[in-house]
Amino acid sequence: MKQITIVIIGNGMVGYKFCEKLTAKSDVFRIVIFGEEPRRAYDRVHLSEYFNGKTADDLSLSPEDWYAERGIILHLNDPVKEIDREMKTVYSQTGISVGYDYLVLATGSSAFVPDIPGIDKEGVFVYRTIEDLELIKGYAAHVKNGVVMGGGLLGLEAAKALMDLGIERTHIIEFAPRLMPRQIDSAGSSILQSKLTALGLEIHLNKNTSSIEGDDCIRSIKFNDETDLPADMLVISAGIRPRDKLAKRSGLEVSARGGIIVNEKMQTSDPSIFAIGECAVFDHMVYGLIAPGYEMAEVLAANLCGGTKVFCGFDMSTKLKLIGVDVASFGDPFVTGPDSRTITFEDTHQGIYKRINISNDGRYLLGGILIGDASAYNLLLQTVNNKIVLPPNPEDLILGSRGSSAASSGGGVSSLPDDALICSCEGVSKGAICNSVSEQGCESVDAIKKCTKAGTGCGGCLPMVKDLMIHTLKSNGKYLRNVICEHFSYSRQEIFDLIKIHELKSYNEVLDALGKGDGCEVCKPLVSSVLASLWNELILSRGNDTAQDSNDRFLANIQKGGSYSVVPRIPGGEITPEKLIVIGQVAQKYSLYTKITGGQRIDLFGAHLNDLPYIWEELIAAGFESGHAYGKGLRTVKSCVGSTWCRFGLHDSVSFAIRIEERYRGLRSPHKLKSAVSGCIRECAEAQSKDFGIIATEKGWNLYVCGNGGSKPQHALLLASDIDSDTCIRYIDRFLMFYIRTADPLTRTATWLNKMDGGIDYLRNVVINDSLGMGATWEAEMETLVTAYTCEWKQAVENPHIRKRFSHFVNAPDEKDPSIKFNEMRGQKKAADWPAA
Repeated sequence: MKQITIVIIGNGMVGYKFCEKLTAKSDVFRIVIFGEEPRRAYDRVHLSEYFNGKTADDLSLSPEDWYAERGIILHLNDPVKEIDREMKTVYSQTGISVGYDYLVLATGSSAFVPDIPGIDKEGVFVYRTIEDLELIKGYAAHVKNGVVMGGGLLGLEAAKALMDLGIERTHIIEFAPRLMPRQIDSAGSSILQSKLTALGLEIHLNKNTSSIEGDDCIRSIKFNDETDLPADMLVISAGIRPRDKLAKRSGLEVSARGGIIVNEKMQTSDPSIFAIGECAVFDHMVYGLIAPGYEMAEVLAANLCGGTKVFCGFDMSTKLKLIGVDVASFGDPFVTGPDSRTITFEDTHQGIYKRINISNDGRYLLGGILIGDASAYNLLLQTVNNKIVLPPNPEDLILGSRGSSAASSGGGVSSLPDDALICSCEGVSKGAICNSVSEQGCESVDAIKKCTKAGTGCGGCLPMVKDLMIHTLKSNGKYLRNVICEHFSYSRQEIFDLIKIHELKSYNEVLDALGKGDGCEVCKPLVSSVLASLWNELILSRGNDTAQDSNDRFLANIQKGGSYSVVPRIPGGEITPEKLIVIGQVAQKYSLYTKITGGQRIDLFGAHLNDLPYIWEELIAAGFESGHAYGKGLRTVKSCVGSTWCRFGLHDSVSFAIRIEERYRGLRSPHKLKSAVSGCIRECAEAQSKDFGIIATEKGWNLYVCGNGGSKPQHALLLASDIDSDTCIRYIDRFLMFYIRTADPLTRTATWLNKMDGGIDYLRNVVINDSLGMGATWEAEMETLVTAYTCEWKQAVENPHIRKRFSHFVNAPDEKDPSIKFNEMRGQKKAADWPAA
């Protein structure tokens, strides 16, 4: 039987996906690929991660032998220059000619480069391929002012790349009056702009570039409004253009605005030639996202194998994290009355904007926009796509049910129909995911990914995949064991209990008794944290030091450039003038950068490893101790001045904050803990943004728990009101021990509560009403930990064996690391910028 030859022009993500889908469906095809780039297909969606340490191999979509294993002939760095449609033959740049039965054009798109005077000057780049990134990286070493042209998705990705390269000032110029004009509205763009500005980006809107100035190299950019902007580098990311020149030369029908015209089967004007991905135009539209490109690949593969699948357009909803900021749009984000009603939520303080558009009868969700918090994106998208009837109060979709904690995992996904598309990149439905769990034994997200391909594209659907897995396992009556890793077949809570029962005191003892293998970077710090939580011994004792990350191993935070920071404890933020003077003297003696932190402490940066013990000795002699800025435990207890000074203060918040901090200092837990005590309802200590916070009332104290700031801020919830100081501490003891015993590793108290069945009501029942009968046990355990506390810095400097570790060179203990460099900044020093590789 004669093999059918398929020639593919283009080896990008869509071309690769077509090969993957076609070879999975049939082995009757002989496949030949011509790629213009010198490397295998790679992940362009995560291209900016190239500047975060990922290599070209890390981004590659397949191992080197993937093509050969499937009998695919791959020609790299060899673009096709001519198509002879009559002879059904292609000719490559190197002179290779191949006849075809079917030809697939997957030539993708190129960066749109506007015709501006000076655009060809040195220092002007496009942002499209790994080769482009290598050129940018090489040029950026001596750049101070980097400019990105384009404020859309690609432009913001390019801006992140320049920031990752350490360029001193990064600018974005955008022709439109707002960022991301095709995805978000003006209000959302304003919130996004404020968040990006806070991160150091300089944004210039309504800017039409008239010329690029400079001799041979770019020096500035001039605009039509007669203003200009200094620039040492310009990265153009102002949109894409379908690559259709080869198709045009071959006489194929193309769109007036660019792109190869295809029908619902991806067929061009020539029945033997097809086009997929960003080079194709379907129903007058170019699809610039990866998910519709993958769907085109599936349609074409299915039809070539005898199927009848058709492409009917594609939902362009998208969720991204741009420079650390969540941005999402779904359905029709811009629809307005009289066809719909709009509900918006805007929090300019936290940088959050949410908009949903609903039908006039309030029954259906039509679309929306999420900025700053896109955690609800997957469920909102499914609500639109599956025309799910809305709840009586549709604002709950973006505000949550006021006064209650988040819904438990899996609650929302269970109502979706089986044909709901969960993974748009790979076209995987809810039914397929649930089937992989129920019928094929996939009981982990990784297993589901291997079985169904769900989550292997952009990865945005993975939270919903996990929820579906949990929901299906529970529906099947299975107990879901959240094991630590491959070396321990136990959850963190089980490990905690077993270590206590067997009185294991070191990582090696735990591994020998409960685990297998040599351990890994997941289980080592977790077990060491549990050991510290149980026994409160020195974190570096009993050989546990090798199981810790670098911050715990050296009792200090390693900083940019390789130096360390030193943070002495200042309970409640109260400090004597004498202690302030000592901190100043130490900082001066060891040439340290000093900064007052948001938690009312003084941070000393730029310490060499060798100097740490000497710095600690001087601070300890003045009455200081370790501030535990490096550990997963209590960081600070912030306070206002309270009744001792403030005319509004109801109680002595400073004294109570000191009592709290000195009780829980050194306590190890699944994640860091922060606390605060406010002397009145004016809340100057911001207690409601902490893991546990205390606010004075006329009758005593109100205790709030499970709040946090950070990238996903959450207000703490009221646990108990009008309680005395001793009762407050008793409840905190129980709360913290319950959290330490049951939370997953690296889980903040807010997330722990959000996942807890029954939420704050259940937690209140456990802590206050002692519904589990564990209150006395937890209080006793906490008292044991409190009594056992000693300062880790003091132990380290007094123990010769431990002290030996604080030297950079074993054979020259007093010699400092010569690679650590500093620059001057505002009369102090700062870590030198990392040079571009």
